[in-house]
Amino acid sequence: MADRNRHPRLSVILPSFNQAAFLPRALASLVAQDFTDWEAIAIDDGSTDDTPALLPAWAEAEPRLSVRRHARNRGLGAALNTGLDAARGEFIAYLPSDDQFFAGHLASLVAALDGAPRARLAISGVRHHYNKQASGRIEGAPIQLVQAMHRAGAERWIERAELTTDDLDAMFWDRLGAPVETGRVTADWVDHPMQRHKAIRAPEGGVNPYRQRYQVREPLVFRSTTGLAIDERARFAPYRAKTYARARDGLKILLVGELAYNPERVLALAERGHTLFGLWTDTPCWFNWVGPQPFGHVEDLPADDWRAALDRVRPDVIYGLLNWQTVPFAHQVLRARGDIPFVWHFKEGPFICIEKGSWPELLDLYLEADGRVYSSAEMRDWFAQADPRLAGGAPELILDGDLPKAEVLRDAPTPRLSDADGEIHTVVPGRPIGLHPETVAELAANGVHLHFYGDFIHDMWRAWIARARGLAGRFLHIHPTVHQEDWVAEFSRYDAGWLHFFQSRNEGDLRRADWDDLNLPARMATLGVCGLPMLQRDNRGHIVATQSLARDRGLGFFFQDMAGLAAQLRDRPAVAAARARVWAQRRDFTFDAHADGLIDLFRASIAARRGRAVAAE
Repeated sequence: MADRNRHPRLSVILPSFNQAAFLPRALASLVAQDFTDWEAIAIDDGSTDDTPALLPAWAEAEPRLSVRRHARNRGLGAALNTGLDAARGEFIAYLPSDDQFFAGHLASLVAALDGAPRARLAISGVRHHYNKQASGRIEGAPIQLVQAMHRAGAERWIERAELTTDDLDAMFWDRLGAPVETGRVTADWVDHPMQRHKAIRAPEGGVNPYRQRYQVREPLVFRSTTGLAIDERARFAPYRAKTYARARDGLKILLVGELAYNPERVLALAERGHTLFGLWTDTPCWFNWVGPQPFGHVEDLPADDWRAALDRVRPDVIYGLLNWQTVPFAHQVLRARGDIPFVWHFKEGPFICIEKGSWPELLDLYLEADGRVYSSAEMRDWFAQADPRLAGGAPELILDGDLPKAEVLRDAPTPRLSDADGEIHTVVPGRPIGLHPETVAELAANGVHLHFYGDFIHDMWRAWIARARGLAGRFLHIHPTVHQEDWVAEFSRYDAGWLHFFQSRNEGDLRRADWDDLNLPARMATLGVCGLPMLQRDNRGHIVATQSLARDRGLGFFFQDMAGLAAQLRDRPAVAAARARVWAQRRDFTFDAHADGLIDLFRASIAARRGRAVAAE
């Protein structure tokens, strides 16, 4: 029996979360090492698979292995620090449960550190992405846990409570200095869909896929090497600090699906005395907010037993929303709801559902719903012609899907750039859809600046930026992402803002309409709350939702070419009048302005279902 009082030369830390299928291979690769003076500390970071049974069984057979378990997932940094706190070795190595060592791995790293007494960190070469190899650091990636060994010290990993990131260098390695390299490929960084960094990096991952996978209940400070950085603690602190009293006639509202952008908007319902519950899709995109919600005040139903929870909670109404990713799950809830009223609110284009094969489920959601919410009047009419059964028959509401909450209105406008330099400045808060580099060059030739915002978007539009910058010169400006709390202060500096720029082809026939025609893009609300006139192609003679709304309300400028746009924007009185009109209507671009109407729809849907039940009796 091993002497547990003797300190081994090496401590190997094995962090694990829901990787039971990989664990035997990892542990076997450790036991097979020719360097044997080690202890292994496995940390089960709140796994819900077979890991809690598998690890103790291995520890019983291998006396050098001990196991520690977190009651719930605390994140990679906390798991590694639990291991470091328990480690007794002179050296520390890491073996994530989905990776493996090759022969001679530990011995070669120990030899590297022994041969470089001033070095604190050593790394091996690594096989990665199935069959690629790197003799040291993988190009474009941080040092991976499986390839590293370092001298024990006081340093600890950054934990989730401080920062969530896929940058392991920033989490720990940078504090150890430059590594010495073995030059030998002796470790395997295994490539599979459930890797932690893939849950962090957009577009496959992001803050919401990460939150759901690890069931993170606290707000995150989140920074991805590919994707948006966000400080949820700062953004949502004011909402978490509030309390909401239940109204005497308050509803119990079950939110089903995901909340897309501006998720805190639903707190406008809590402010009106209603109680919120959540049941979330398990396939969110990075921008689709799912629970546990970082702003609080939403009680989640358990994902693994939601049908029983539905019977227990008995909400007054189910509010299904919002984009195509949630359609299959929302359909499951629709069919399992029993006699609970169901309201369906769809934002994304139905064309994606047709492409993805979920059109039958989407149609059921509207046909069987007790109340229907459409993101635009054009979208309602499109559905009615797609299936005449949707022409009436249930309470309806027109409401854009992901409007911001009214707190975004709090700032006063910032002085305009054009007042200082006499030039024309326009902004695109997101992808420059329809603005080709040659179009930006035309703007520049007519003296119009374009300011393009969004760090993550810049990564996807690198070639566009390079070409547009070469053609437009000083008239193209690149800016980082601006979050909701700073929209007004930042964007009100500009003369006008761009909606999607496209030429419609429907010729007034809804059956020929596409998503550009039916959509009210999220940036429309962004520009609206900032008081900015909206720029779009003159699509007269076609059915275009943004054009109908902007013309009805006098919100912007329509044009066929950049010279025509520049001429309109040089008319400073006309621009000032348009800005005044948008500013006067900016509250209409918040969810709060429509919350009472949504509650009225809920009540009408409840009444309609009760009426049908009585009639059936």
